[in-house]
Amino acid sequence: MRPSRSLPLSPGWADEEFYIESLLHFVTTNELFQKLCGGVHILDFFTRDPDLYSALLPEDWRTWLQSHELPDILDLLLRENMNQFRKQCDDHYIPDEGRMSSSKSSSERLGGWRGTERPPESLVKYICDVRRYSLERGFKPPLTTNEIKCGQAKLPQHVAVGMKPKKIHEVAHFVRYIDDLTSYNASSPDHHISHIVDFGSGQNYLGRALATPPCCKDVVAIESKQHNIEGARAMDVSAKLTIKKKIMRNKKAFRAGEASACDAASPLIHVTSNAVGHSNAMFDLNERHGSIEYFEKVLQDGDLSALVPCIRDRRHTVEGSREPQLMVVSLHSCGNLLHHGLRSLILNPSVKAVAMVGCCYNLMTERLGPATYKIPSLRLPNERLDTSATACDPHGYPMSERVATYKHRYGEGVRLNITARMMAVQAPSNWTTQDSEGFFTRHFFRALLQRIFVDHGVLGKPSTDAESAVPSNTSNLDGARETIIIGSLRKSCYISFTAYVRGALSKLRNDPFHGEAIAKLDSELSDEAIDDYADAYKDRRKELSIVWSLMAFSASVVESAIVVDRWLYLKEQQEVSDCWVEAVFDYEQSPRNLVIVGIKT
Repeated sequence: MRPSRSLPLSPGWADEEFYIESLLHFVTTNELFQKLCGGVHILDFFTRDPDLYSALLPEDWRTWLQSHELPDILDLLLRENMNQFRKQCDDHYIPDEGRMSSSKSSSERLGGWRGTERPPESLVKYICDVRRYSLERGFKPPLTTNEIKCGQAKLPQHVAVGMKPKKIHEVAHFVRYIDDLTSYNASSPDHHISHIVDFGSGQNYLGRALATPPCCKDVVAIESKQHNIEGARAMDVSAKLTIKKKIMRNKKAFRAGEASACDAASPLIHVTSNAVGHSNAMFDLNERHGSIEYFEKVLQDGDLSALVPCIRDRRHTVEGSREPQLMVVSLHSCGNLLHHGLRSLILNPSVKAVAMVGCCYNLMTERLGPATYKIPSLRLPNERLDTSATACDPHGYPMSERVATYKHRYGEGVRLNITARMMAVQAPSNWTTQDSEGFFTRHFFRALLQRIFVDHGVLGKPSTDAESAVPSNTSNLDGARETIIIGSLRKSCYISFTAYVRGALSKLRNDPFHGEAIAKLDSELSDEAIDDYADAYKDRRKELSIVWSLMAFSASVVESAIVVDRWLYLKEQQEVSDCWVEAVFDYEQSPRNLVIVGIKT
């Protein structure tokens, strides 16, 4: 059950300690990495002087990158076998098992790359560094014979109700993983798991699969939004896991809008902080089954002391029976919710194990300093918000003391601003040609519209200091940029830059801060002027696409730093006997595929 290594490191690392020390050193000292991961923003691409592209990348990089097409550049960053550049990588070389091999012969590889000169040595070294500091994401599922024939794990049709293929893949594999983990954890009588607690259960896809055969677990689903719980219970009915309540009504009174006495006494769905579903009421009693309890609760930390007494253990119903033994799990917990789940292992005697898969790193708060805001101009003046904006959140990143107290030339502790954390949720390895073209077009249009805003006085020109050279882990770079949030636009707006500008300006006319200036701009700016902008900057679209690709590629190290920090937190706790990280999904199906497991002593 347990992997041979506690962290899924790339080949070549001797042990976790050496990797962690080297990772923290790289994150806090490599200036190019710091600029690409939090130090620059696409909105500044056409408004900076000197231009961002020239200031960011070395001249030999720019010359070489301009001579290659974007698909080839992405192949070099993400898929190309780096064996051919072993001498250039020097001691930074790592084996490239599973990566695409070059189609050229050895002599051709030594002389160049894809018919052109070899990439600059510093670029090759940087690619090797990012790859070796990125955690391995390979996944080899233990499929049954029938699953191997169809090529994927399956869920019973009645359990998979409402799920898309991606969700089926995630739930099927994670359910199996949790089931194996409970068996692995049952070696001690004090660690025999009686309940699976799902933090942020949402529509309860995971809990529904855990409660049905063959797992038959008792599930406690904790969700903050009542409408999600109502939807989950409705799907329990669709999945034939519970019986829909029959309500007897006086039809004439009901149609007249008068609630009958029977209606008032037996609401169809009503959720409070108490358990609302149990095995006898929910499942077919003719077969072995689990149970589901729903709790509506906003989790502010990992303390479950108020909830544990409410959990019913149907296997120990006599008075004086032992309290439930819990395993806390979560499938893609957003932001700090994963932190709360890991801390629940320490704060609650009843919690014996955790298995958490995170996502949405941009929603994490920050422990070491003032929060970084994506859109500071949208915050209205407010004394309470001004006070909280300079406060540190003890529940935020980093969790571990190792990362929080790491000393480097800029001070103490490793920080990751919101731009870096947002880039960490990218999955460039999964980009298709169509996907990447769509990304590049949207970012080009948005960056060029920012230039129009600056030229016409809607927004001020960004500062010309060395902002981009300041490391993202020591400064709130996002707070210095004035911007406008546009949000989503219709697909027809991306047919041309003119259509995009007209669609965006039309949407922004009601902006509370810039609406008047935008309305004036919309009436004065001609289509010909918009076309002139597109013509003037069209040759720089490739430059922006290159930078965006490098940012997304580099951000895999940001995700690794976040995951390692969470693992280190468990490692530092005396109550934890074992902890590890491993992949539980196929990266192509679900890029946020790393689970963090902790077992209590």
